[in-house]
Amino acid sequence: MFVDSHCHLNYKGLVEDQQGVLARARAAGVSAFLNISTRASEWDEVIGLAERESDVMASVGVHPHEADIHPDVETETLVEKARHPRVVGIGESGLDYYYDRSDRERQRQSFRSHIAASRETQLPLIVHTRDAEEDTYAILAEEMGKGRYPALIHCFTASQDFADKVLDLGLTVSISGIVTFKNAREVQEVAKTIPADRLLIETDSPFLAPVPHRGKPCEPAYVADTARFLADLRGESVEQLAASTSANFRALFTKAAA
Repeated sequence: MFVDSHCHLNYKGLVEDQQGVLARARAAGVSAFLNISTRASEWDEVIGLAERESDVMASVGVHPHEADIHPDVETETLVEKARHPRVVGIGESGLDYYYDRSDRERQRQSFRSHIAASRETQLPLIVHTRDAEEDTYAILAEEMGKGRYPALIHCFTASQDFADKVLDLGLTVSISGIVTFKNAREVQEVAKTIPADRLLIETDSPFLAPVPHRGKPCEPAYVADTARFLADLRGESVEQLAASTSANFRALFTKAAA
């Protein structure tokens, strides 16, 4: 059974047929879903779905694209919202210097607020990083020095050096359908090196549909396609990969396991 460790079930492309999306994923062997929030206005909707569906869990956070319009979302706000029993993670948060939709300094401030919330709650920090490896690692390492917190890099697309450094910090790495793309050779090579006990899989749906579903809205059911490709890449059986990544999810997201 698979866990989709990062999906956006309330986004256009999925929300119109949410029950059908969940049913197809369950039929494909998906046993749990982490529904990720990216802005404060959707927190209640994301949590509401988790309240209605026993296999869906929620996160609370502000995506770096949204940092400029959420100056009031500080650590205390996140900690308070994370008290809800169905909220199991903080994020997604981080740095995105590719699109630069928010001021970089504001992104960094928001990122640190999320890290502080993760440290206080001990709920895993879900990290988004794009074209910002150096600053992302520097902040993660500096903040880890202030007190440990659980964290993962979602939708990994960075370098081997970055992977090695965040693994040394104790982070987990999550692989999306990007690994199936023909031009994703670097991601494929990195994916081979992630220790079996530090690996997660995700769809980031409705984005990044894996082969053979390119061009369609991505669905959580497609995590099975990513798992099959990744298992073959790593020389494992898909059953082994499903079991280890599901166990890793429960070990990291301890509130979900409880």
